[in-house]
Amino acid sequence: MVWDPQQYLKFSGHRLRPAVDLLMRIPDFGPREIADLGAGAGNVTKLIKERWPAATVTGVEGSAEMVAAGRKAAPDVEWSHEDLGHWRPAKRYDLIYSNAALHWLPNHAALFPAVMDKVKPSGMLAVQMPRNFLAPSHVLIGETALNGPWRSKVEHLVTPPPVEEPAFYHDLLAPMSANIDIWETEYLQVLEGENPVKEWTKGTWLTRYLDVLAGDEKLAFEAAYGMRVAKAYPKNAAGQTLFPFRRLFMVAQRKG
Repeated sequence: MVWDPQQYLKFSGHRLRPAVDLLMRIPDFGPREIADLGAGAGNVTKLIKERWPAATVTGVEGSAEMVAAGRKAAPDVEWSHEDLGHWRPAKRYDLIYSNAALHWLPNHAALFPAVMDKVKPSGMLAVQMPRNFLAPSHVLIGETALNGPWRSKVEHLVTPPPVEEPAFYHDLLAPMSANIDIWETEYLQVLEGENPVKEWTKGTWLTRYLDVLAGDEKLAFEAAYGMRVAKAYPKNAAGQTLFPFRRLFMVAQRKG
């Protein structure tokens, strides 16, 4: 995927809120080495550094465009431009934080224990992932993909939801954890503008499909999805679009 920082940050306030909610649930235990996995444009990584200014904070990000934006937003953070799927650090961290990133990686049954293994004893793992993939915003992307002349090019992208039930992650992490807190929050996001749910997904999940297409076909796919999703999320009397969005959170302390 080619990430567009401006498109992603179009709804920066709504995207930032769960990241801050996760950050505020982490105890103030004085971490010295912190990794932010999927640091994106650095707006959250900057907050991590502000909370623990004495810590060495490393932002790990696979998109060159996002890393460039991150270096501007958080110049006092160390940046590592590498694919999260190939992240194999030589050291362990006091805190590994990841906001809206790990759902892009497959095989969570192996991934989460592997990430937890890179947390120091008594350190913390803090993760937030969207769990909105069965909502119309995401289901209609797959429906559009399977019902158009582009089907052969994009149908391989129509896959089951990448994030499991909360209990799945509890069972994975509990054997390695001294304590673990897992919860979900559904945010009722009030969006402004023309077809804002399409614009929202265009910054993340829809990008996977648009990147495969080109020219008029790309525009036609976006338009076809836009018509479907606008009907699913109509404007209210005030001209606003209500977009419920569920997110999964976990904060786990590794056994000492």
